Amino acid sequence: MVIKAVLFDLDGTLLNRDESVKLFIERQYERLNKLLNSIPKEKYISRFIQLDKRGYVWKDKVYQQLVYEFNIETITWEALLQDYMNEFKHHCVPFPNLINLLEKLKTDHFVLGMITNGFGQFQMDNIKALEIEKYFDVILVSEWEGMKKPNPQLFMSALEKLHVLPHESIFLGDHPENDVKGAQDVGMKGIWKRDFQWDCVEADAIIDDLLELPAIIDQLTIKQ
Repeated sequence: MVIKAVLFDLDGTLLNRDESVKLFIERQYERLNKLLNSIPKEKYISRFIQLDKRGYVWKDKVYQQLVYEFNIETITWEALLQDYMNEFKHHCVPFPNLINLLEKLKTDHFVLGMITNGFGQFQMDNIKALEIEKYFDVILVSEWEGMKKPNPQLFMSALEKLHVLPHESIFLGDHPENDVKGAQDVGMKGIWKRDFQWDCVEADAIIDDLLELPAIIDQLTIKQ
């Protein structure tokens, strides 16, 4: 069977979230430091990154904790959160070779999909900021779909919209459970984009750089 569709996660796979967050939080401090109670810059940045837990804690909790810990009275956590919602998209850092990969896959006539957990408009703003929306035939965001990865319905919904079967499709993501296993559980090939947080991930293939993906697709096609 030939691979016809390539689907992706967003954060940690196409968007270098760690670098984007560092860039955003530095700029937020620079913009708002007069309101931040003379907190040292490094302290503010490092505590935000700690509390954020690489995106798995939503920012309402993060900013509430920061305001409490640093005793900030000159700006509310709601205002800090709104600033995050408004400004994060201006600090999106792609992983190397992102556009090169998408151009190649489109040239090779693959249909492309994206399934990302997160808030709808926030994620779409980041996708648009990376200038990659036009490459995708389907984009599903968990908030708008009413379910999150690794829910199998989310993967099946994307495949139906792309008019492909699970065994004709691969999914690339950085999270072993939500992405790799979630895709494998519905019959797709699950490819892991290596992330320092995990090791010994059981995947159909593992890549470090996005441009390694076309060769993986060729290998999987031959095997099948």
